Amino acid sequence: MASVTATARPERARYRRAATPPSRIGRLIIVLNLAGLAILVGGALLLNELRQGLVNARVESLRIEGQLIANVIEKNATVGDPEPLLVADTASDFLDSLSIPKTERVRLFDSEGHPISDSYVATDRVEATPLPPAQKPGDKPFSFPGFAPSKRNDQAAEKALNKEVSEALAGQMVAGVRLSENGGRVVSVSIPIEHVREVLGVLTLEAGDVDQIIAAERAALVPFIVIAIAVNLLSSFALTQLIAQPVRRLSAAADSVRLSRARAIALPDIAERKDELGDLARSLEDMTHTLSDRMEAIERFAADVAHEIRNPLTSIRSAVETLDLVKEGAGRDRLQTILKQDVGRLDRLITDISNASRLDAELSRESPRPVSLARLLREIVGLYETTRRENDPHVRLVQDDADMATVAGRESPLSQVFRNLIDNARSFSPKDGDVWVTLSRERGQAVVKIDDSGPGMPPENLETVFERFYTARPRGAAFGGNSGLGLSIARQIVEAHGGSIHAENRTDAAGAVTGARFVVSIPATRTAPRTQG
Repeated sequence: MASVTATARPERARYRRAATPPSRIGRLIIVLNLAGLAILVGGALLLNELRQGLVNARVESLRIEGQLIANVIEKNATVGDPEPLLVADTASDFLDSLSIPKTERVRLFDSEGHPISDSYVATDRVEATPLPPAQKPGDKPFSFPGFAPSKRNDQAAEKALNKEVSEALAGQMVAGVRLSENGGRVVSVSIPIEHVREVLGVLTLEAGDVDQIIAAERAALVPFIVIAIAVNLLSSFALTQLIAQPVRRLSAAADSVRLSRARAIALPDIAERKDELGDLARSLEDMTHTLSDRMEAIERFAADVAHEIRNPLTSIRSAVETLDLVKEGAGRDRLQTILKQDVGRLDRLITDISNASRLDAELSRESPRPVSLARLLREIVGLYETTRRENDPHVRLVQDDADMATVAGRESPLSQVFRNLIDNARSFSPKDGDVWVTLSRERGQAVVKIDDSGPGMPPENLETVFERFYTARPRGAAFGGNSGLGLSIARQIVEAHGGSIHAENRTDAAGAVTGARFVVSIPATRTAPRTQG
């Protein structure tokens, strides 16, 4: 059998030298891995829940801080009763004395909404920060960090602030997110300063660090995103090398078998893998080896057929050539008899060859079904007894556990097996002798034994009789009456059903051979088939 390693080497070299197109499986692996990662990264960057949580937490902290400051202002910067007033200077001095974080802005408004104090423009506040560089004509004015003024957003920010202060002057706390002067978002809380039930002013606290916190969170995610992308790319390329490339090698090996007329695929490095690709490689190797064995069997069969057909054709040609020289008499009659025998032999040989060549197709075409061997053998034996001629051997059936002898198979080929074996046994049995067909069930096997009363077989021929075109006929048998394919076909059918067949000699108590026996074993099923009408 040719080896793909030797015969397909030029073809494989051609595949290696050729430009390799991108792997579809590899691209799919990379795209799917990156798609899942993109969804994860996108969700992490959006941070909707985180932003909303930060806003809520910031609102709560500003509310607590604002209520504390408002309570202090209400206690220390209000005068008059029953008509209280807010002392603007006292309240402003108090706010100036507070240490307000740079990320927050505190403003105070009177009862009419006019600003009283602003933590970013407090005159008495000392900032421990370096002064900005001297400005030149045309430079932008200096702005506080996070709250740089912008003419484009001034009106919108002032309108949103005035609306918030107006709602707070109505006696309710207002909290939310609005735009600042520089267009950024700020979390704002406006708390009314009340004395008894009189609203004396509004305290507004703003925090503009939510976007900075979100940006910092995103920046902290960048290294992890880079690492995740790198890991996904590495895993994608590793999967491509472990899956896509071996599949392409298997495809190339299959093409080399087709193009280079090699007999089998051989990729040991892939077949040794303990995964699905290893299973696939081993299955492909087994399949191609099976096909190779079948091709070799076909080649041997064709050679045997040519040899067997040549013999009767040579005899016919010699008889025809001699026939012209013998004009009459016993010699001419003898030549005509030889011609008839050779033609009959050739006809039977061609018929058996045709049946043998169609056997594989017939076995694969029909699906296995439950077959009752008891019923099948009763029909076959009954047919032999019905068509028996005078002096022909009797065919008798012996059943043991007949109802349990059921196999999964194809009835027509199995019938051919037993007919071939019975015909062989009858040809070796004496006139009016007996051929015994015994059916039993042994260790999960349906066993059929066919015994004859002939001279038996030489021990060295017990296996040879199953070879194609092997014939060893008893004396007196008609020449050319057998093609030598019957037992070979029987073994092929039995093995296709997962069974076995062998030959042995029967002996008596003294050890003398009393006949030959063929034993057929086929796996039995657990249940008997339904009776067929």
